[in-house]
Amino acid sequence: MFKMECREATPSAVASPNSSNPTSPSTPTSPPLVISPCAACKILRRRCGDKCMLAPYFPPTEPAKFTNAHRVFGASNIIKFLQELPESQRADAVSSMVYEASARIRDPVYGCAGAICQLQKQVNELQAQLAKAQAEVVNMQLQHANLVGALLCMEATAPPPQPHPQQFAIDTFTCNPQSYHSNPGFIDDDDNNNNLVSLWEPL
Repeated sequence: MFKMECREATPSAVASPNSSNPTSPSTPTSPPLVISPCAACKILRRRCGDKCMLAPYFPPTEPAKFTNAHRVFGASNIIKFLQELPESQRADAVSSMVYEASARIRDPVYGCAGAICQLQKQVNELQAQLAKAQAEVVNMQLQHANLVGALLCMEATAPPPQPHPQQFAIDTFTCNPQSYHSNPGFIDDDDNNNNLVSLWEPL
């Protein structure tokens, strides 16, 4: 009898933990979101608040931007510059400061002025090449126009072609055969035949 009671009590003992906490949550709670500080606050090792002025312009994924700007201008000067500008112009100001800082690091003597001078030199060289090419095009156009004018003048001043003397005589005889008979200097064919016969008579 004791063994049977133990077997019957076993299911109730197993089911009791589930029945004792019917309202326990089934899904675990999500961990709180951790916002990464901006690159400026991370480099400066300070807390990045919600109203951080540098956070919109120096994201944590681009630390080199603030590193270069901070190296040349300093964090206090950057904040001061941004405070003096309206919010609509701050992004352009940050881009300008980052570009000037990068140029100053590459060229400590001239900075961005050196890059501007180099670009201006390239512009002047390209303008000189363009002017030279345009002058060559105008010169070739003038040479072409002079050549065409010379050919037209040669065709206009050239005399008309004259026929060959034999061809002229044949054409004249074909058009007016009576002119040869009316000419006193024309020799008749009968006289020519008699002269030829007398030359060939035997001695």
